Amino acid sequence: MAARSVRRATAATLGGALALAVAACTNPGSTAGGSGGPRDSAVVGIAYEPETLSPLLGYGKDGNSKIFDGLLAFDADMRLKPALAVRLPRVGDGGLTYTYTLRKGVTFSDGVPFTAKDVVHTYRTILDPRTNNPSRTELDALKSVEAVGDGTVVFRLKYPYAPFAQRTVHAIAPEHVTAKQDVNTGAFTDEPIGTGPYVLTGWSKGEKLTFAANPRHWNGAPAVKRFTMAIIKDDDVRATRLRAGDLDGAVLPPALAAGFKGDRSKKTWTAKTFDYRTVTLPTHNPVAGDTAVRRALDLAVDRQAMVDKILEGAGKPAYGPVPTDSPWFAKGTERRHDLAGARKILDEAGWKPGPDGIRVRNGVRAAFPLWYLSGDKLRQDHALAYASDAKKAGLDITTRAGTWEVIEPRMKTDAVLAGGGSPGDPDFDQYLLLKSTLAGDGFHNMARYDDPTVDRALEDGRRTDDPGKRRAAYDTVQRELAKNPGYTFLTHIDHLYVMNDAWDGPGTQTEPHDHGLASGPWWNVEDWKPKK
Repeated sequence: MAARSVRRATAATLGGALALAVAACTNPGSTAGGSGGPRDSAVVGIAYEPETLSPLLGYGKDGNSKIFDGLLAFDADMRLKPALAVRLPRVGDGGLTYTYTLRKGVTFSDGVPFTAKDVVHTYRTILDPRTNNPSRTELDALKSVEAVGDGTVVFRLKYPYAPFAQRTVHAIAPEHVTAKQDVNTGAFTDEPIGTGPYVLTGWSKGEKLTFAANPRHWNGAPAVKRFTMAIIKDDDVRATRLRAGDLDGAVLPPALAAGFKGDRSKKTWTAKTFDYRTVTLPTHNPVAGDTAVRRALDLAVDRQAMVDKILEGAGKPAYGPVPTDSPWFAKGTERRHDLAGARKILDEAGWKPGPDGIRVRNGVRAAFPLWYLSGDKLRQDHALAYASDAKKAGLDITTRAGTWEVIEPRMKTDAVLAGGGSPGDPDFDQYLLLKSTLAGDGFHNMARYDDPTVDRALEDGRRTDDPGKRRAAYDTVQRELAKNPGYTFLTHIDHLYVMNDAWDGPGTQTEPHDHGLASGPWWNVEDWKPKK
């Protein structure tokens, strides 16, 4: 899952930073959508930045990394298309072998040719236990990767892993640079060299990332020559700077995006997502870890009210990591809003109301803290609504704001208003969210959820390519999670972006939880053209 959008960004998933330009930034937007200057640059505001720009440490694992390319990429409809490979892979040996033919004439931004050795080096380094890559588990199926000359790469799997091709959108790093450095601490983590459409020109930590068009790119140099990602953590500040003309676009929560509806120079983009908001219910907390409390909270929460009031309709109720409109969603696992039912569960479990209305059992008061990320209005509003609903059932939840540095050490026992979600295959999100062996592994399985039936189903789902068996496995996961909800899933949210209407080409894909860098209307910025 990844509690935070950055997963301390597990930065990976923030897989794609486009960002270039500007910015001395007194009015960076004037060079893009404004009428006074050349329209070959843009500045957009996002909430988070990655901790690293190295694919070997997880950056660019989900594609859209504008500094790098993967063997494959996703198109606007999230279908795989060739990138550094000339075609989709040839699959053989009953799903155990994937063979890629590489594109000829590709060079890294420093002019060194790209070859199969770079692909082999990237994947082997990620799988090396000495590499601090938080996403290594996602390549568990990979047994070996080999180069056949300079132009062919062969992956061999331990078991048929149906979504393996989707894993090869992963950004490829240059062997000639990274093999000479410490993979975890070398200069490459902040000064990357790739084959992508953009090159990094500057990174002021906590302020901005700036990029320029790569004139060597195999698919041609982009028309947007400079692009800056301004790091603005506070939602209100992003909206204010967009209105002031300091930004050409920004990701905004619904209430703030609504303020731009009357601005004819702006366009609002809505992206469908797998992004959910959930409350972790730590197994090690004597209250939140109790199954009766978990089940009661699942009924006490009014999800539809959150969609209507917090998201202003830009989303839908969530009952698990899989959205209700996904073909993988297990019908019948929807949970109704039933406050009377929640109270009954608590009564029968021995949680009795005390003098102040808060329940008590065996001297333990039904109370625990709930943390949310400072400056994130959506998380704050979800946390407050959740605490209010819980109070009506006799559960006392105290909301607290903090940075991830404050929150992370408390995750074992304190609840967190977290986020997660990954489009595509159900293995991508559910395994990291629920697998017991990943409990406490950074932002994986933050609730330390432990259910043997779920563990078996997760393994069954990823170790076969039989569609029927996979569907049965993930159906089991969702139904077991409904019986023992280690998380209270609240909403799946749509992402909203407000941009100057100055370019032809922007659009949206179905997006993951992590967005702003890798996702947004700028996911294909290399294809934009200024409007005439």
